[in-house]
Amino acid sequence: MLVQFSNRVGGSIPFACQDWANTKAAYRLLSSDRITEHAILAGHIAATRSRSSASHGPLLILHDTTTFTYNRGDMAAVGITHRSFTKKDRDGLPQHYVVCGLQMHSGMVVTPAGLPLGLASIHFWTRDRFKGCTAMKRKINPTRVPIEEKESRRWLEGLRQSSALVGRPERCVHIGDRESDIYELFCLAEEVGTHFLVRTCVDRLAGDGKHTIADEMNETRVKGLHRIEVRDRKGELSEAILEIRYRKILVLPPIGKQKRYPHLVLTVIHAVERSTPSGRDKIDWKLMTDLPVASRKDAVEKLQWYAMRWKIETFHKILKSGCKAEESRLRTAERIINLIAVLCILSWRIFWMTMMNRVDPCAPPDLVFTELELQLLNRMHNDGADPPAESLSAYVIQLARLGGYLARAHDGPPGNKVVWRGLSRLTDIQLGFLLGAQFVGN
Repeated sequence: MLVQFSNRVGGSIPFACQDWANTKAAYRLLSSDRITEHAILAGHIAATRSRSSASHGPLLILHDTTTFTYNRGDMAAVGITHRSFTKKDRDGLPQHYVVCGLQMHSGMVVTPAGLPLGLASIHFWTRDRFKGCTAMKRKINPTRVPIEEKESRRWLEGLRQSSALVGRPERCVHIGDRESDIYELFCLAEEVGTHFLVRTCVDRLAGDGKHTIADEMNETRVKGLHRIEVRDRKGELSEAILEIRYRKILVLPPIGKQKRYPHLVLTVIHAVERSTPSGRDKIDWKLMTDLPVASRKDAVEKLQWYAMRWKIETFHKILKSGCKAEESRLRTAERIINLIAVLCILSWRIFWMTMMNRVDPCAPPDLVFTELELQLLNRMHNDGADPPAESLSAYVIQLARLGGYLARAHDGPPGNKVVWRGLSRLTDIQLGFLLGAQFVGN
């Protein structure tokens, strides 16, 4: 079934299977009580372990949560995600409706160069009722609720599972956005023997408990500048100059949990843009890590590692836009989860192929393509010119051209969208070639 979906990226189950027998078999597989997302992904996660062991240097494990929404009449069979605003009624009061869907939290192993090695952890869950955070805050302080009773425990489970997968937790650096700014996660990382780098949003107590982290960082002088290129909302490049501050701080746990968790010595990094730009938001990153930061070079390295976090967002985009995971018509959460697990493998392969071309463009092409695919890409070279050079980059560009990539002199390397379009077209071309060979043979 994975091969069938690979041949028709973004297609529905009937379109991918092409006939009723294969379609019915796919439905039976996805609805079987013996099949779970963990069983489907077991081979892929084992391969992630092998690729991680074969790589050198630190491993960045990117964690993030994404939501899949569906239009269903029976919400109980799938679950709900959140409440959405529609409009105001005649009295001016807001009207809301509950959105049907499920959520996925995943951890992806990435090299510092940006090559995705595969998924290391994954967790799905649904809600049988809407849990409003605002309503909960009116009754109780969320920091006093044990982490085991909150959905935030998924961050801890992801850290524990992915660290155990790699086998050498000291190599791992777990990276998360502001949602992962959880004190229990910091303590778990110390217990497991791994590292973390998260974007912080909580101004915690520090030092003797009479001041906060922000107070200490305001007293820290600028220790360096860093120039980067960023794009505005129109896609145009501009230069941003960041002021970098960093400081090692004794961080205290939340007041309601100080008897349960120890104090930690962590490093806080602030990277703030000097001026307020036009056409985009001002860069203001506040990072927290247990890694040593002794110089401007170390701080810049941590900023570059955190910038890699966007790659798991790209993976989710491929899963939703390329593989059309939210367009499934399956009726229950269990079947949808099994389907998404299959599509996760396909989405990773598309992402890996795209990034492999950027990280190691001179790699041998047979690392990605079959012999027949290479022959077809050679024959489709424009204007009868010489076939592509024996490098991965040349063949990925040729594949991307099938998906609409123009390969102009000023164009950047092919993106994920043209790669998944090209894969679908290459499959059709391969099928036509094989059928034509049978007719000629007859």
